[in-house]
Amino acid sequence: MERVPNPFSLLADRWQPSAAMVRRAAFAALVMSVVIVVTGGAVRLTASGLGCTTWPRCTADSLTPTAEMGFHGIVEFTNRMLTYVLSAAVGWAILAARCHRPWRRSMTKLGWAQFWLVMSNAVLGGITVLTGLNPYTVALHMIAAMALVWVALLMWERSKEGDGTPELSVARPIHQLSYVLVLVVGLLVAAGTLVTGAGHHPGTPKDNKIVPRIPIDYDRLAQFHADLAFVSVGLTIAMIFVFAAIKAPPAAKARTRELLAVLLLQGVLGFIQYFTDAPELMVGLHMLGATLTWIAALRIPLALRTRADEAPAPEQLPAQTPQAATV
Repeated sequence: MERVPNPFSLLADRWQPSAAMVRRAAFAALVMSVVIVVTGGAVRLTASGLGCTTWPRCTADSLTPTAEMGFHGIVEFTNRMLTYVLSAAVGWAILAARCHRPWRRSMTKLGWAQFWLVMSNAVLGGITVLTGLNPYTVALHMIAAMALVWVALLMWERSKEGDGTPELSVARPIHQLSYVLVLVVGLLVAAGTLVTGAGHHPGTPKDNKIVPRIPIDYDRLAQFHADLAFVSVGLTIAMIFVFAAIKAPPAAKARTRELLAVLLLQGVLGFIQYFTDAPELMVGLHMLGATLTWIAALRIPLALRTRADEAPAPEQLPAQTPQAATV
């Protein structure tokens, strides 16, 4: 039974991007997923969270900010527009993966997963505005953005390897330990969103007392966040020694050292931020560092297994040209 052609398959008949282009497209989507986290933080740190008073329009009567809305309206609307740039990057990754030959269905699925995460996070952003910057929806908005970073990273890493069955380069318990490290770093990032929800930057001017805050003592949440940071550093150091003892792949060793460096830098930024009353620049750098920490942790398990190229399916094999008979 013949497959019914669709726009993607028709495009794939006319354009076959190289593997290098697929990797560049996946990397562009990853970069934009990090950018959208940082610019989202900038909206909050400039007190522009309600710069546009509603969603999906900026005001009840205007799609774009009005002159009366000033700087805050421009900042909030610019962040919304960057979602379209992110969507374009994800769309490029989807098309490049779909049109590449041989077609890797797993890569296309990762691209579409990013698309739906972008759409769902846009809706979450709208709910955040409509609920007046409720700190729990703000935290969920950040966590969803980190989920997007996760899938974008996975697509980029998968673009550099085959589709064969993954084979571990280390014993399974050590591979599982790397996922424990990812879990702890994930909890560290999630705890940071709670600190934000109880902290100094609600996303509106400080004289606005309407925005709710998480009703937990800020110092206690900050201490809990710091405790998770110490656990993360300890686990990372332990992984460095374990990898040295078992002769783990060089890539895994390098990525673990990178994670330790980012964690230590984050710790310095966090302490400066706490003892200087959370200045906006420090908080912004800390958010960027949180995203890079998350990426560094996720890359470690991926370095502990290999994927060879999978044998192509019969429909992906090149057509055989009959050879002329020889006398």
